[in-house]
Amino acid sequence: MNTYRVAEAAEVLGVSDDTLRRWVEAGRLRASVLDGRTVVDGSDLAVLAESLADSRDPDPGRAATVSARNRLTGIVTRVKKDTVMAQVDLICGPYRIVSLMSCEAADALGLAPGVRAVASVKSTNVVVERP
Repeated sequence: MNTYRVAEAAEVLGVSDDTLRRWVEAGRLRASVLDGRTVVDGSDLAVLAESLADSRDPDPGRAATVSARNRLTGIVTRVKKDTVMAQVDLICGPYRIVSLMSCEAADALGLAPGVRAVASVKSTNVVVERP
């Protein structure tokens, strides 16, 4: 089972530690104590990350401060595989990132819903956005 400390979970969701603690207290996210630390289950965190991504728009001012070479920490929310390729969906704060890779690479990285991962983004292509 993948578990996240409060600070790690907050970073993945792009919120403060205090906000995450309030969500735990309000019952929005289940938490438990492991070795004296409050932790949340990775699969529960993935569900919350998806619901947050569906319910809010990314801060348009934040996009202007992001360079073309980014490392975005997030949580894997879905891994869809066929015989050769895998589609890996991550929620990194307010952003949804989709990566296509070989099934072998996804298996080697141990990617599954609830796993913490870093999306490294470098693009030589044109990015299309809607205002």
